[in-house]
Amino acid sequence: MADHTSIKSWPEGERPRERLMKHGAESLSDAQLLAILLRTGDRDKSAVTMGLGLLDTYKTLGNIDAASFRELAAMKGLGPAKIAQIKAAFELGRRLLREESGLHAHFSSAHAVYSYFASRFRHLKKELFVALLLDAKNRLIREYRVSEGTLTNSLIHPREAFRQAVKDSAAAVIFVHNHPSGDPTPSREDITITARLKEAGELMGIPVLDHVIIGDNGYASLKEKGHL
Repeated sequence: MADHTSIKSWPEGERPRERLMKHGAESLSDAQLLAILLRTGDRDKSAVTMGLGLLDTYKTLGNIDAASFRELAAMKGLGPAKIAQIKAAFELGRRLLREESGLHAHFSSAHAVYSYFASRFRHLKKELFVALLLDAKNRLIREYRVSEGTLTNSLIHPREAFRQAVKDSAAAVIFVHNHPSGDPTPSREDITITARLKEAGELMGIPVLDHVIIGDNGYASLKEKGHL
């Protein structure tokens, strides 16, 4: 590949944007796709070289996605606009995956829940608590965000946790949250919250089928551990 600072000076067949239009996005390398997002390089390197630098620093696309704005901004040539473009592209990819998998999402096991959420929750730096509202066949009706931030017994109030489930006449609910530490082992707080939610669900006739905790490389099911 040509090694000029400006991609405009490259032969047309080697420019990432023109190559994408002619051969499709799947023909491009990760660095070339990143170059299209970055659009331009800086005085010393092209957008492709900058993309290669990102991959060299972070090794995988997942690590680039997980990096914070501050961490990415430490790389020379990456300003707020370029970082925002990268973050937006990764989020669109996640939403597309959720949209495609959610069309026929069927949550018959904790592993199915983990498979649905793993890519989105694995690298989050803060805790996110979500309710999956299900119909009588355990198919997804709606995903509802209950809270965001450090979980406490007072923060996860049954009224908020079940509010949307009541509106949507959900037949059952599964709660899901992540542990930013990467270890999905349930804490005492997790067990206490689960017990409260189970009791509330029984009173409202909306059973809690499970509470799944997502970690970096696995999950914990409060049901499988005997807490539901």
